[in-house]
Amino acid sequence: MEKLSTEKIKTALATVPDWKKKGATIVRTYQFKDFPAAIKFVNAVAKLAEQAWHHPDIDIRWNKVTLALTTHDAGGLTEKDFALARKFDALSLR
Repeated sequence: MEKLSTEKIKTALATVPDWKKKGATIVRTYQFKDFPAAIKFVNAVAKLAEQAWHHPDIDIRWNKVTLALTTHDAGGLTEKDFALARKFDALSLR
């Protein structure tokens, strides 16, 4: 997968408005009612990530889950990162 240009990253970020670019990654923190709800979300994220064979960095802090995405083998952000971010956002609405 090809690394996105700065302009394409800007356009792609508009499709995931709660995500922020941080260096060569995009990052979002989700908040849930409690720890079990956060873990349920993480388990669903893991399933989607495994299906896509594209795995985020995950940080769990009680009811908050922070995800960071980048495509390491491309050396930065690709469409794969934004596609998975959109899927994660859809999970959080369930």
